[in-house]
Amino acid sequence: MNAVVDTARKQKEEYAAGEDRPLGSYLGTLAVYALTTGTLALLGRRLRDRTPAIGLADLALMTITTHKASRLITKDPVTSPLRAPFTRYSGTAGPAELSEEVRGKGVRHAVGELITCPFCTAQWVATAYAAGLVFAPDATRLAGATMTAVAGSDWLQLAYARLQKSAEG
Repeated sequence: MNAVVDTARKQKEEYAAGEDRPLGSYLGTLAVYALTTGTLALLGRRLRDRTPAIGLADLALMTITTHKASRLITKDPVTSPLRAPFTRYSGTAGPAELSEEVRGKGVRHAVGELITCPFCTAQWVATAYAAGLVFAPDATRLAGATMTAVAGSDWLQLAYARLQKSAEG
């Protein structure tokens, strides 16, 4: 066992090149994701006769919902209290979005990276959406339609602001 631990430590040192990279915490995050998705897959298989088919309409709804929910979780001012234990406010990052720096070490740092990165959070959101289509498809599609409408509204707000600015000179 000590040989495995020593090899892992050596690999971490070589990989990190002196930087603080919480590889053990990342591994823990991956394990939580794998355990969660595995459990959901097993439950879905036991409780459902078959996995629902995902058509193009569902895929489009899922894609836009994943984008919007990921931005909401990782960048929205209203969700900053959820990120606060893992991040530090560092300013704004565009219309209605915040910029935050990850803080802490180990698990705290790994979670901070996850919840400030819309690309990283998207995988978790899409997985939750897929599980929703298995266990509660109507409610999931309703939530998806809502997030899609909000994403569309965001684009219209930005377009309106740009047009207004253009009209003013």
